[in-house]
Amino acid sequence: MSYSVGWDKQEIKITPKGYAMFGYGMWTHRANQQRVALYARSICIQTHVSAPLIFCCLDLGCITHAMRSSAIAQLQQRFGDTFQEQQLVLMATHTHSGPGGCGHEALYNMPTPGFVPEHLDAVVLAIVESVCNAWHQRQATDIAITTIQFDAATPVAWNRSIQAYNRNPDVIPRSAEDTHLALNREMQLIGFYRQNQLQSFISLFGVHATCLGNTLKAYDGDNKGYAASLSEAFLMQQGVINPVTIFAQTTAGDVSPHFHGQHQQKVRNQIKGEQEYQYAEQNGRYQSDLALQAFAQPLNMIEGEIDALCSYIDLSDIEIPTEFSQGVVGAKTSQPCHGQAFFVGTPVDGHGAPKIVAHTMSVLAQWVKKQRLAHPHSPLYAKYQALYASQGPKHIVLEAGDKKLLGQDLNAVPGIFDRLVGEMNKQVQAGAIKHSPLVPSVIPLQLVRLGPLLLVCCPGEITTTAGKRVIETVKKAVFLNPDISDVWLSSYCNDYMGYITTFEEYQQQAYEGGHTLFGQWTLAAVQFKFQQLAQQLMLAKDQRDYDQNTRPQAIPPQELAKRTNYGNLKTAVRKESA
Repeated sequence: MSYSVGWDKQEIKITPKGYAMFGYGMWTHRANQQRVALYARSICIQTHVSAPLIFCCLDLGCITHAMRSSAIAQLQQRFGDTFQEQQLVLMATHTHSGPGGCGHEALYNMPTPGFVPEHLDAVVLAIVESVCNAWHQRQATDIAITTIQFDAATPVAWNRSIQAYNRNPDVIPRSAEDTHLALNREMQLIGFYRQNQLQSFISLFGVHATCLGNTLKAYDGDNKGYAASLSEAFLMQQGVINPVTIFAQTTAGDVSPHFHGQHQQKVRNQIKGEQEYQYAEQNGRYQSDLALQAFAQPLNMIEGEIDALCSYIDLSDIEIPTEFSQGVVGAKTSQPCHGQAFFVGTPVDGHGAPKIVAHTMSVLAQWVKKQRLAHPHSPLYAKYQALYASQGPKHIVLEAGDKKLLGQDLNAVPGIFDRLVGEMNKQVQAGAIKHSPLVPSVIPLQLVRLGPLLLVCCPGEITTTAGKRVIETVKKAVFLNPDISDVWLSSYCNDYMGYITTFEEYQQQAYEGGHTLFGQWTLAAVQFKFQQLAQQLMLAKDQRDYDQNTRPQAIPPQELAKRTNYGNLKTAVRKESA
């Protein structure tokens, strides 16, 4: 079955105006300049019997439902029924130096502060224009898939949460000297060829785009952006006109581009200012060079049908089958909650609250839990018992579902010592988040088939071992289909749900566990739902029966207007400089 493929990239045209960037959650991490252009890169693939399959990768920290739903509405207007939203994959490079304020949910926009419509509009415009151009530029194209390993000596990535990683029974335990081996060092690639010449490609390799720290003040694509630019420049030197190379993410949740081991902070502190940009470019060069090396090898082209399924699920209330709950009966997910470890941040990549503040959070979180569970006859006792059973050892600071901060209403906690809490107080008092979710709970899971390749598209930051288990679950569900030979995983797709750790990693309550919002059974829920989706994929299209209608509830427009950021920026900047 032959393929028709087109590609294009469009700049995300956002003028730096001092808004906080997305990624580190830092009030002071503001963009006053643009170091390099940020892009939407799209590749459109079609057979003579299928609607187009579209990959669009954005130089952003994450995808939001506002981006996806707005882009879908415009693409449906342009292409009608020929466009199938289930076959649109939006991916993010996860650069921490991209624009904030691009979502309708409240929490991750707090540092910006608030929602910035001009940012969202620019992102959606770049998505739509790049997709449309790719769509119209389709030509006969051969497709190959391949993999290649980073040599152990290449300083491209390290596991940043080695104690949590080593809790997993299905890994080889690694020492602090071998954190570079506690990750998947394989790069997976989809190459597009015309006249036997490589024209464009997609790379999947998991490493955080955090080469650039939280003290810099410029928009930048970080390592993934540099990798794409370097590869495109190389292909242009080979005579390729307007190549597009996508460097997307996979199991990056516990993977850092910075050394983790003895004296790790000292090593990180030696990379400052301009050196950080050089460091990001070098990391990107490692990725670019390996990808191009892979395509220099003999390749087998693929063929086969295009197919895709996408279903939205409410992750806050899923009962886990014992197959995925280690035999525990009645295991369930819960409302999204952020733990103390989330506010502490990560070693090397991005520190958060000071130690004294973090310790105070932990003490207060434990006191709240003790008080809530001390009264079995309370009408809320069963609710809290279920919450803490689901969230396990997490010291809950923020109950994002119930909008409680350390057990209190959001505006009851003084914001005088913390600007983000102060901003939250202001929005609560303005009535800006009364009926609005703080974070998404209804999120999309997607499976995409391209010939013999099945791609699992996950909206979370998934750790090395968690991702491996999801892939194994999907493989088991489709093993009877002899036409599927490879199952890969892409992360940061279509929305943002925080982290996905294994049950064992979660018990460590490192940063990744503290940001695994739906509790210690989050991975189990994701495995269960991907299993169900994969089972549907095995059926003929007219026999499939799965939820295609659920979507996140609409954000009240009057509340969104109250936390739209135009009127807040000057005040925020004045406070920052005070």
